[in-house]
Amino acid sequence: MHDIFVPAARPDRPGRQPIGLSAPADRIGGGAIFVPKARIAAIVLSDMQDSFAALSAPDPETAAIARHITDFLAREVRRGALSPSLRPLRAGIGTIANAVLNGFADAPFEGMTMYSEVLQDSAFDLMDAGKLDIASASSITLSARRHRDVMARFDHYRDRLVLRPQEISNHPEIVRRLGVIAINTALEVDIYGNVNSTHVMGSHMMNGIGGSGDFARNAGLSIFVTKSLAKNGAVTSVVPMVSHVDHTEHDVDVLVTEQGLADLRGLAPRERAVDIMNNCAHPDWRDDLDDYYRRACHRGGQTGPKRYQALPALEAPDVILRSCACCGRLGRGAIGPTNEACTHPHPSS
Repeated sequence: MHDIFVPAARPDRPGRQPIGLSAPADRIGGGAIFVPKARIAAIVLSDMQDSFAALSAPDPETAAIARHITDFLAREVRRGALSPSLRPLRAGIGTIANAVLNGFADAPFEGMTMYSEVLQDSAFDLMDAGKLDIASASSITLSARRHRDVMARFDHYRDRLVLRPQEISNHPEIVRRLGVIAINTALEVDIYGNVNSTHVMGSHMMNGIGGSGDFARNAGLSIFVTKSLAKNGAVTSVVPMVSHVDHTEHDVDVLVTEQGLADLRGLAPRERAVDIMNNCAHPDWRDDLDDYYRRACHRGGQTGPKRYQALPALEAPDVILRSCACCGRLGRGAIGPTNEACTHPHPSS
């Protein structure tokens, strides 16, 4: 199952020779890492269980996101941009990414492959559905239920899995060569296509960036997904300006929420803004985002507008929309300081 490849050094290009991998099923290394006996101090046997992933079942929102993506990819197949087996898939980790990938079980694609850094339950679900032929990654994280099933039928999966060092699974050269379709999860996106994957309100880390940067920059098709609302509907995930940038607009091809899909390829910043507001933002927030966009355009600039320190209150019948002075996120609430939309401590206004 393992394919351990370490690029050999050359005097003129240490560790820089081409990596001979052109398909997810390719094996270019050995099955183990060889270590001299003299360097082994001890071998410790353990029967401790692995830590299991806590994955929620797909819900209507994630099912809608999956449907938007598979419909989009089906259109790409019909126009000849993709083959019926697509290109190798890559999905991030977490409940949303796992649920979205599960949606491919009902899609009209056969003989699919994966080239990712982590495999979750959904990869094995697609194998069981006869949709996924091979999956390459650097690690596997499963729910407790799926872990028991995989261990009980390990011989069934062994020849369809390849585990590689992360240096190879995430290597830009290979990701580009394979034309990977990368599906990553966002915490929030802004109307110009920038993505925040890691920080809540710009300062509280939710998770690390993982391999999303490796794949977003080098993928043949870079897709980011998120639900249009967060905090049980209290805030919008589509904002005027993200509070923290992990992935710039230049590395984002497609944005998807349960509301719809925005294909941003080849669009100017203002065109991207209109598509994202119309297709991805929740209807309850579209007018507010459009008002922000129009105010920004009125301030001048040929592409994206400059960020305001704080927006004037945008009045609605019974609520006030304000943009946080420190993070820019929109929130609704009673009249008060502009940082009222956020829940973490702020500097005094």
